[in-house]
Amino acid sequence: MFSKILIANRGEIALRIIRACKELGIRTVAVYSQADRNSLHARLADEAICIGAPAASASYLNIPAIISAAEIADVEAIHPGYGFLAENAHFAEICESCKITFIGPTPENIRMMGDKMMARSTMQKAGLPIIPGSSGEVKNKEDALKIAKKIGYPVIIKAAAGGGGKGMRVCHNDITLISNLMIAQQEAEANFGNPNVYIEKYIEKPRHIEIQLIADKFGRTLYLGERDCSIQRRHQKLLEESPSPIVDSKLRKRLGELAVKGAKTVNYVSAGTIEFLLDDQNNFYFMEMNTRIQVEHPVTELVTGIDLIKEQIRIAAGEKIYLHQNDIKIKGAAIECRINAEDFENNFMPSPGKIENVILPGGPGVRVDTHIYPGYEISPYYDSLVAKLIAYGNNRQEAIKIMQRALSEFTITPIKTTIGFHSRLLENPLFIKGDISTHFVQDMLKDNKTE
Repeated sequence: MFSKILIANRGEIALRIIRACKELGIRTVAVYSQADRNSLHARLADEAICIGAPAASASYLNIPAIISAAEIADVEAIHPGYGFLAENAHFAEICESCKITFIGPTPENIRMMGDKMMARSTMQKAGLPIIPGSSGEVKNKEDALKIAKKIGYPVIIKAAAGGGGKGMRVCHNDITLISNLMIAQQEAEANFGNPNVYIEKYIEKPRHIEIQLIADKFGRTLYLGERDCSIQRRHQKLLEESPSPIVDSKLRKRLGELAVKGAKTVNYVSAGTIEFLLDDQNNFYFMEMNTRIQVEHPVTELVTGIDLIKEQIRIAAGEKIYLHQNDIKIKGAAIECRINAEDFENNFMPSPGKIENVILPGGPGVRVDTHIYPGYEISPYYDSLVAKLIAYGNNRQEAIKIMQRALSEFTITPIKTTIGFHSRLLENPLFIKGDISTHFVQDMLKDNKTE
């Protein structure tokens, strides 16, 4: 096992990793930007090193600064968390070349699954169903029109190197397809440094179901149930739950076994997630693979009793997974609400600023993953996530009740947050019934405006 790990991240995920390391007896090194000088992750780690100016490009994306910090602190491994450099194959390669263990998959895994067209082709060969679409890059409008005619409208243009919902354009006819193609290519270039795009059939109002995997270096790959991530806005997840209210044991087994098959095809190692779209007829299609820990990992931890961060670290240290697939049991239900510093009543505008008052919810079945405290300054430089509120109950209905109670206790002032939005969401009769899709929030907000 490692004796010292550097955490190349910030916020709640940095704290989450520090806590797992402390329980494993591992010393931690935090890196922080000038804007995060007073952050909890810098305070609670055993050592802390400033790596640059507030902008992410000068700090948390600054590979030379992070590697220098790792060498100064003499660490054996780096945990990238999620976001920033977590899915950067070049960073993973540099870690390897510096004899520092990257706590995550191999650079080859990251590169292959990071190219969405390559991932799609690889998983199709592995036997996973894929959404009908182009077999590779769409270069011009003639290609695009030909594919759209073959698969039928609506279609969606996607960035080959995309993620986080960026570089996507839905088209319902030839005119919108031609006009959006160049825009999508420009967005892909601007966001990912790669203008390549591809086209898929657009599945209207699907569910977004993802399978959590862990895989060691000895060929053991397990699936840890599913998460329903259908509650999202502009392709950004807002609430996740496990298990999904629509997935029964038979479908869970089918999705899980296919996800394991896909991971084994690329010799995947570490924690990872294979994501599917599920239509209203329960047909499912491979969408993408995330080669990192997910923001929503706590719901899986609560229903399985498995600490995913510790598993990541143990796997990276060369340990075997001690569990078998039959050991994985889904017990109870968990829901996670992402609490963002945003004004949901004003089109979810960011709300940076100083927090003066915080009251965290507690009691049975409540977990709060957060890095905020009274006096903490929400920076405009980074993601607006300020807390993850997770509720656990014996079943979904109980988890909803616990979450409703927890939200009513949660106070963060004077900044605006999405606590009120989640309270409304959790009271929605359709949500309570489990009748949801990726368009649920869009429809809910539209209905509220109509009222």
